[in-house]
Amino acid sequence: MTLKKSRNKKIAGVCGGIAEWMGWDPTIVRLLYVLVSIFSVAFPGILVYIILWVAMPNADAE
Repeated sequence: MTLKKSRNKKIAGVCGGIAEWMGWDPTIVRLLYVLVSIFSVAFPGILVYIILWVAMPNADAE
């Protein structure tokens, strides 16, 4: 299974795609991502999210 954006999305589908790829619950991945972003002073988390948003293919782009 390849890493791609999810159709189950809140913003861009990045965390949902990561959750599907890892077989985890999307809510847990979103919560962990927010916590990591907050504890890293938010900037790196936001930057990584934007990079993944641009770099990850859409789920229906097969």
